[in-house]
Amino acid sequence: MDTENFNNEQQLIFDALEQVMDPEIPGLAITDLGIVTKIEVLDKVAHVQLTPTFSGCPALKIIEDMVLKAVQDLRHFEKVTVKTTFDVAWNTDMITEKGRASLLKHGLTPPPKNPAYIELDVLSDTACPFCNSKNTTLKSPFGATLCRSMHYCNNCLQAFEGFKPLM
Repeated sequence: MDTENFNNEQQLIFDALEQVMDPEIPGLAITDLGIVTKIEVLDKVAHVQLTPTFSGCPALKIIEDMVLKAVQDLRHFEKVTVKTTFDVAWNTDMITEKGRASLLKHGLTPPPKNPAYIELDVLSDTACPFCNSKNTTLKSPFGATLCRSMHYCNNCLQAFEGFKPLM
């Protein structure tokens, strides 16, 4: 999301949303995940648009509620609406550099930027978040959530999850 042309009210909302963490990945702000796709303020009514990472994201309702509360807690707007839409297709390139660092800190390998292809082979080329080795093995393309895959590092002998690329 381009925040460069935000007015003061939009920036106020964005700043508040930087404190809203993804419930599945502690320490990762939803703004850094790139799911906040629009912020508008019209006549003291704040509108926030979200785009989920996956259509079946189990945390979506929780995130909507957290966004609503964060903006309402500003006590600056007469009304707040939060809408989830698929008008803007989310992809992993929407994750900010800060978000990629948060994924790594959480023990999740960030997805490659601008992947040339998205096939099972790209999941096999996943670096270990603990030792950065690419001597890893894909154990399952399906992890704890839809957006993750399971891997094993043959160097440091750690199991880990990778965040799947999506374009």
